Amino acid sequence: MNLNSLLDQLLGAGQSAPSNPPAGQGGGKPGYANFGTGMLAGGVLGLLLGDKRVRKFGGKALTYGGAAALGALAFRAYSNWQQQKAAAGAVPAPVAQPAQFLPAPASEDHSRAVLKALIAAAKSDGHIDARERGLIEQKLATLADDPALRSWIDAEVARPLDPTEVAAAAGSMEVASEMYLVSVLAVDAESFMERAYLDALATQLKLPAELRMQLETEAKQALAAG
Repeated sequence: MNLNSLLDQLLGAGQSAPSNPPAGQGGGKPGYANFGTGMLAGGVLGLLLGDKRVRKFGGKALTYGGAAALGALAFRAYSNWQQQKAAAGAVPAPVAQPAQFLPAPASEDHSRAVLKALIAAAKSDGHIDARERGLIEQKLATLADDPALRSWIDAEVARPLDPTEVAAAAGSMEVASEMYLVSVLAVDAESFMERAYLDALATQLKLPAELRMQLETEAKQALAAG
Protein backbone atom coordinates (compact mmCIF):
# COMPACT_ATOMS: atom_id res chain seq x y z
CA MET A 1 0.00 0.00 0.00
CA ASN A 2 1.31 3.45 -0.85
CA LEU A 3 0.93 6.64 1.17
CA ASN A 4 -1.97 7.87 -0.94
CA SER A 5 -4.03 4.77 -0.22
CA LEU A 6 -3.15 4.74 3.48
CA LEU A 7 -4.12 8.40 3.90
CA ASP A 8 -7.40 7.73 2.13
CA GLN A 9 -8.14 4.85 4.51
CA LEU A 10 -7.21 6.84 7.61
CA LEU A 11 -9.49 9.69 6.52
CA GLY A 12 -12.39 7.34 5.96
CA ALA A 13 -12.62 7.09 2.17
CA GLY A 14 -15.89 5.59 1.02
CA GLN A 15 -17.66 6.27 4.30
CA SER A 16 -18.95 9.69 3.36
CA ALA A 17 -20.12 11.36 0.20
CA PRO A 18 -20.61 15.01 -0.72
CA SER A 19 -24.11 16.23 -0.10
CA ASN A 20 -23.38 18.94 -2.66
CA PRO A 21 -20.47 19.30 -5.10
CA PRO A 22 -17.72 21.68 -3.96
CA ALA A 23 -17.85 25.29 -5.11
CA GLY A 24 -15.84 25.72 -8.25
CA GLN A 25 -16.39 22.08 -9.13
CA GLY A 26 -19.87 22.26 -10.57
CA GLY A 27 -21.89 23.10 -7.51
CA GLY A 28 -23.21 25.83 -5.30
CA LYS A 29 -22.84 25.86 -1.55
CA PRO A 30 -21.01 22.64 -0.65
CA GLY A 31 -21.53 20.51 2.40
CA TYR A 32 -19.94 17.18 3.20
CA ALA A 33 -22.39 15.06 5.13
CA ASN A 34 -20.75 13.50 8.19
CA PHE A 35 -17.33 14.93 7.29
CA GLY A 36 -15.72 14.84 10.72
CA THR A 37 -18.18 13.26 13.15
CA GLY A 38 -15.79 11.29 15.34
CA MET A 39 -12.35 9.74 15.09
CA LEU A 40 -12.28 6.16 13.76
CA ALA A 41 -12.74 5.01 17.32
CA GLY A 42 -11.60 1.45 16.63
CA GLY A 43 -8.74 2.23 14.27
CA VAL A 44 -5.32 3.81 14.02
CA LEU A 45 -6.66 7.35 14.09
CA GLY A 46 -8.58 6.58 17.24
CA LEU A 47 -5.35 5.44 18.89
CA LEU A 48 -3.51 8.48 17.64
CA LEU A 49 -6.13 10.91 18.86
CA GLY A 50 -6.94 9.21 22.13
CA ASP A 51 -10.06 8.58 24.19
CA LYS A 52 -10.55 12.26 24.96
CA ARG A 53 -11.35 13.18 21.37
CA VAL A 54 -13.34 10.01 20.81
CA ARG A 55 -15.54 11.01 23.74
CA LYS A 56 -15.76 14.57 22.43
CA PHE A 57 -17.26 13.30 19.17
CA GLY A 58 -19.63 10.90 20.90
CA GLY A 59 -17.57 7.79 20.15
CA LYS A 60 -18.74 7.73 16.54
CA ALA A 61 -16.51 6.61 13.68
CA LEU A 62 -14.82 9.39 11.79
CA THR A 63 -16.29 9.78 8.34
CA TYR A 64 -14.05 12.36 6.75
CA GLY A 65 -14.86 11.04 3.28
CA GLY A 66 -11.22 10.47 2.46
CA ALA A 67 -8.57 12.64 0.91
CA ALA A 68 -11.02 13.83 -1.76
CA ALA A 69 -13.20 15.53 0.84
CA LEU A 70 -10.18 17.02 2.60
CA GLY A 71 -8.88 18.43 -0.69
CA ALA A 72 -12.30 19.82 -1.62
CA LEU A 73 -12.64 21.67 1.67
CA ALA A 74 -9.11 23.08 1.43
CA PHE A 75 -9.81 24.14 -2.15
CA ARG A 76 -12.97 25.97 -1.11
CA ALA A 77 -11.19 27.80 1.71
CA TYR A 78 -8.35 28.75 -0.64
CA SER A 79 -10.78 29.99 -3.28
CA ASN A 80 -12.73 32.06 -0.75
CA TRP A 81 -9.49 33.63 0.44
CA GLN A 82 -8.52 34.58 -3.11
CA GLN A 83 -11.95 36.10 -3.72
CA GLN A 84 -11.59 38.17 -0.54
CA LYS A 85 -8.23 39.45 -1.75
CA ALA A 86 -9.73 40.41 -5.10
CA ALA A 87 -12.67 42.18 -3.44
CA ALA A 88 -10.26 44.13 -1.24
CA GLY A 89 -8.40 45.33 -4.31
CA ALA A 90 -5.29 43.29 -3.64
CA VAL A 91 -3.59 41.59 -6.55
CA PRO A 92 -4.85 38.00 -6.33
CA ALA A 93 -2.54 35.05 -6.52
CA PRO A 94 -3.05 32.74 -9.50
CA VAL A 95 -6.31 30.91 -8.96
CA ALA A 96 -5.66 27.41 -7.70
CA GLN A 97 -7.25 24.52 -9.49
CA PRO A 98 -8.83 21.52 -7.75
CA ALA A 99 -6.06 19.34 -9.15
CA GLN A 100 -3.59 21.15 -6.87
CA PHE A 101 -5.36 19.69 -3.85
CA LEU A 102 -5.64 16.05 -2.83
CA PRO A 103 -6.23 13.63 -4.46
CA ALA A 104 -5.99 14.59 -8.11
CA PRO A 105 -3.67 12.74 -8.31
CA ALA A 106 -1.66 13.29 -5.17
CA SER A 107 2.07 12.72 -5.25
CA GLU A 108 3.67 10.64 -2.54
CA ASP A 109 5.27 13.81 -1.16
CA HIS A 110 1.87 15.51 -1.05
CA SER A 111 0.25 12.65 0.85
CA ARG A 112 3.30 12.29 3.11
CA ALA A 113 3.07 15.97 4.08
CA VAL A 114 -0.63 15.71 4.98
CA LEU A 115 -0.12 12.47 6.89
CA LYS A 116 2.84 13.99 8.72
CA ALA A 117 0.66 16.93 9.77
CA LEU A 118 -2.11 14.60 10.91
CA ILE A 119 0.23 12.52 13.08
CA ALA A 120 1.85 15.62 14.56
CA ALA A 121 -1.52 17.17 15.41
CA ALA A 122 -2.57 13.93 17.08
CA LYS A 123 0.52 14.14 19.30
CA SER A 124 -0.02 17.77 20.27
CA ASP A 125 -1.70 16.92 23.59
CA GLY A 126 1.20 14.63 24.57
CA HIS A 127 -0.96 11.56 25.24
CA ILE A 128 0.88 8.98 23.11
CA ASP A 129 3.13 6.75 25.22
CA ALA A 130 5.18 3.64 24.45
CA ARG A 131 2.21 1.31 24.98
CA GLU A 132 0.04 3.29 22.56
CA ARG A 133 2.86 3.41 20.01
CA GLY A 134 2.92 -0.39 20.10
CA LEU A 135 -0.84 -0.57 19.57
CA ILE A 136 -0.60 1.86 16.67
CA GLU A 137 2.08 -0.28 15.05
CA GLN A 138 -0.15 -3.36 15.40
CA LYS A 139 -3.06 -1.55 13.78
CA LEU A 140 -0.88 -0.23 10.97
CA ALA A 141 0.23 -3.78 10.20
CA THR A 142 -3.39 -4.52 9.23
CA LEU A 143 -3.56 -1.49 6.91
CA ALA A 144 -0.13 -1.13 5.36
CA ASP A 145 1.72 -4.19 4.04
CA ASP A 146 4.87 -2.17 3.30
CA PRO A 147 7.40 -2.46 6.16
CA ALA A 148 9.12 0.76 5.05
CA LEU A 149 5.84 2.66 5.24
CA ARG A 150 5.04 1.27 8.67
CA SER A 151 8.53 2.14 9.83
CA TRP A 152 8.15 5.72 8.56
CA ILE A 153 4.86 6.19 10.39
CA ASP A 154 6.21 4.65 13.58
CA ALA A 155 9.16 7.07 13.40
CA GLU A 156 6.76 9.99 12.91
CA VAL A 157 4.72 8.94 15.93
CA ALA A 158 7.88 8.71 18.05
CA ARG A 159 9.41 11.96 16.74
CA PRO A 160 9.45 14.93 19.17
CA LEU A 161 6.74 17.45 18.23
CA ASP A 162 8.26 20.28 16.19
CA PRO A 163 5.96 22.54 14.11
CA THR A 164 8.96 23.88 12.20
CA GLU A 165 9.92 20.38 11.07
CA VAL A 166 6.30 19.57 10.17
CA ALA A 167 5.87 22.76 8.14
CA ALA A 168 9.05 22.06 6.18
CA ALA A 169 7.17 19.26 4.37
CA ALA A 170 4.81 21.74 2.68
CA GLY A 171 5.97 22.40 -0.87
CA SER A 172 3.27 24.94 -1.73
CA MET A 173 0.54 27.07 -0.21
CA GLU A 174 -2.00 24.51 -1.40
CA VAL A 175 -0.30 21.67 0.47
CA ALA A 176 0.18 23.94 3.49
CA SER A 177 -3.55 24.63 3.45
CA GLU A 178 -4.38 20.92 3.58
CA MET A 179 -1.81 20.33 6.31
CA TYR A 180 -3.32 23.04 8.47
CA LEU A 181 -6.91 21.97 7.76
CA VAL A 182 -6.29 18.35 8.74
CA SER A 183 -4.49 19.60 11.87
CA VAL A 184 -7.46 21.75 12.91
CA LEU A 185 -9.77 18.77 12.41
CA ALA A 186 -7.54 16.57 14.57
CA VAL A 187 -6.98 18.80 17.61
CA ASP A 188 -9.13 20.01 20.46
CA ALA A 189 -9.03 23.77 19.84
CA GLU A 190 -10.22 24.38 23.42
CA SER A 191 -7.02 22.87 24.79
CA PHE A 192 -4.34 25.50 25.47
CA MET A 193 -1.53 23.12 24.50
CA GLU A 194 -3.14 22.09 21.22
CA ARG A 195 -4.20 25.63 20.33
CA ALA A 196 -0.61 26.76 20.91
CA TYR A 197 0.57 24.04 18.54
CA LEU A 198 -1.87 25.21 15.85
CA ASP A 199 -0.68 28.79 16.24
CA ALA A 200 2.95 27.72 15.89
CA LEU A 201 2.18 25.52 12.88
CA ALA A 202 0.29 28.32 11.10
CA THR A 203 3.24 30.63 11.67
CA GLN A 204 5.75 28.11 10.33
CA LEU A 205 3.52 27.35 7.31
CA LYS A 206 3.43 31.10 6.63
CA LEU A 207 -0.34 31.02 6.20
CA PRO A 208 -1.92 34.46 5.70
CA ALA A 209 -4.29 35.26 8.57
CA GLU A 210 -7.31 35.45 6.25
CA LEU A 211 -6.56 32.05 4.69
CA ARG A 212 -6.09 30.53 8.13
CA MET A 213 -9.49 31.90 9.15
CA GLN A 214 -11.12 30.39 6.06
CA LEU A 215 -9.56 26.99 6.79
CA GLU A 216 -10.74 27.06 10.41
CA THR A 217 -14.23 28.02 9.25
CA GLU A 218 -14.30 25.02 6.91
CA ALA A 219 -13.19 22.73 9.74
CA LYS A 220 -15.88 24.04 12.09
CA GLN A 221 -18.59 23.63 9.47
CA ALA A 222 -17.41 20.12 8.63
CA LEU A 223 -17.52 19.06 12.27
CA ALA A 224 -20.89 20.72 12.82
CA ALA A 225 -22.33 18.96 9.75
CA GLY A 226 -21.79 15.61 11.40
